[in-house]
Amino acid sequence: MDKIKKILDKYKNHEIDYDQVLEQLNLPVFDDLGFAKVDHDRRTRTGFSEVIFGLGKTPSQICKIAQSILQKSDKLLITRVDRDVFKKVQLVSKDATFHAEANCITVNRTKKSILLNGITIVSAGTSDLNVVQEAEVTSEIMGFKSQLVLDVGVSGIHRLLSFVNILNSSKVIIVVAGMDGALPSVVSGLVKAPVIAVPTSVGYGASFGGISALLTMLNSCASGVAVVNIDNGFGAADLACRIMNISDVDD
Repeated sequence: MDKIKKILDKYKNHEIDYDQVLEQLNLPVFDDLGFAKVDHDRRTRTGFSEVIFGLGKTPSQICKIAQSILQKSDKLLITRVDRDVFKKVQLVSKDATFHAEANCITVNRTKKSILLNGITIVSAGTSDLNVVQEAEVTSEIMGFKSQLVLDVGVSGIHRLLSFVNILNSSKVIIVVAGMDGALPSVVSGLVKAPVIAVPTSVGYGASFGGISALLTMLNSCASGVAVVNIDNGFGAADLACRIMNISDVDD
């Protein structure tokens, strides 16, 4: 009770504002829009503000959530949207950027322009590029520049081997692959860095929309492989950035 009284006394004396009171009291901070409760405390807990998953939401709902987030945050990420949604978002945020290949929208109002290195994204084939782009856009808005190693699938393994030095200089590696999904196991067997595997829905009929690649990655014989859901480039990049945030990024 003494702690609460001291905090409230500071507020009464105009030493701290309303948001600082909530922060010091460790109370959940959210904006209730009726159809959504926007989590304004997420950046404090996880390092990045709430991300909008656009699929299944109306443009109006997305815009209202985006407005709420931008009241408290200088960054915004919206995934799984098209250009029509982007045109609506531009009406509430003129500085929004649409990333067509990634189907993402970003807003970045931070003055910090230097992106940290350490994340490498590897793809098996050109057909996986939309997932690669989602991971790249996500890592960039979260403060990390991704190095890309593209089209090095196991059907021509010599292509991957020519990039071993780059892989070994990475702190976290995201590997995106469809078809048989074997690439993450190969990469993990070559490097000391943790590997985040992303199965994609790319493949012929028996790939079952990425389930074949997912099961292969889950059953990897190489240790050090974590697996996210099918086509989840955002989830892979978010995990990679969290790993980077608790590692020594300066060494």
